Formats: sequence, C-alpha cells, structure tokens
Amino acid sequence: MNGPHDLGGLHGFGPIDPEPEAEEPCFHAAWERRAFAVTLAMGALGRWSIDAARHARERQHPIDYLANSYYETWIAGLETLLVEQGIVTPEELATGIPAGPGAADLRARKLTGDKVAATLAKGSPTAMDSNRPPRFTVGDKVRVRLTNTTGHTRAPRYARGRPGAVAMRHGVHIFADRNAHGVKEGQHLYGVRFEAADLWGATAEARGAVYIDLWDDHLEPA
Repeated sequence: MNGPHDLGGLHGFGPIDPEPEAEEPCFHAAWERRAFAVTLAMGALGRWSIDAARHARERQHPIDYLANSYYETWIAGLETLLVEQGIVTPEELATGIPAGPGAADLRARKLTGDKVAATLAKGSPTAMDSNRPPRFTVGDKVRVRLTNTTGHTRAPRYARGRPGAVAMRHGVHIFADRNAHGVKEGQHLYGVRFEAADLWGATAEARGAVYIDLWDDHLEPA
C-alpha cells in the first residue's frame, strides 16, 4: 500500500501525514485523557454499541467533522448519544448544570478505575451462531459493492467498486452496518486482499496490498 505521505482520504483533502508512531503520545493534552475516560464510562452503561458510537461521530455536520480533532469528534458523538438516550438534555450540555435526576442506571452501572484494564482487554464478543452458509470461500474473486449509504458502513469508500480476493474466512459476526442502528444480525466476515494498484492506480507500489475485513452484504462476485 502507499506510504503515509501518499495515502489520502477524500479527493482534494491532501495526503495523510501522521506523527511517527514511536513518538506519538497517547494523549496530546489532559482534556483528551478525560474525554477518553468519560466515553468509556458512559459506554459501560450498555445503552449503545461500539458501532452506534461510531455512527454518532459520523453524524456530525460535515464542517464540524472536518474541523474537530480526534477526541473532539469522540465528545461530539458522545453528546449525541447522551441526548438521544435521555441521559442529559441539550440545555444541560449547553450550561454544564444538571437539571434533573438523570438516568437511574448511571448509578446502577458504573465503570470504576480498577476495572478499566480488564474491561478493555475483554472487549465485546461479536461472534454469532448462524445456519446461513457463506457466500464466498478462500480464493474467490469478489468486488466491493458500489453503494452510497446514509447510514453506517464498515466498507471503506476507497474500496467500493474495487476487485479483490477472499484471503480468509472469520466465521459469522455481528454485521456492524446494522448493529449501528440497533439491529443484531450475523453475517459471514471475510478478510479480503486488494492489490494496491486496484485501489490507488498505477502510482501504487507494485507489490503492495491491503487487507480489509468485509461482510457478505459488502461483496459481490467479481
């Protein structure tokens, strides 16, 4: 795949130029550490999934999405979820002053500091049982469906319409696209290999490749 200075996002927004991983701190400011902690604490309530949290971040106004930093985007998504779940009101967010008792499960379920490491290590299981047969097997030539969605999707835009080959099968897992909207559905998940040239064109590294995990509904036979 192309180097970090060549790989861009949307056309016209320039290349991605990340900090060297060995030098990048986990948090650039104290408030980012707090934003991370608050997001984890609220997620422990069990009122939304990680896919719903991602979709909440995506639903920002495009101008805000592009202007916000990484953890500003986390906080914007969390604010959306807190209001939608009735945990806080827009007025409480605007003033910073609680106006009511809040949700009862804020007191019943809480993530304490001594449990954070174990909770993060455990994660949330995504594997599901299903009698649905896989649509593809290792070695099959596939193409990512060329779709535009108003909802959440884990199919990257740069891969849509591009050909690849199934490199591995992961079994049946929660389909993230629908899980973001509260629908728990299991689909077969595949590791798909894409040649760099098929994604980035003739300027890509000749032997480069990208592996993307995609579900049944993301793919069609090539």
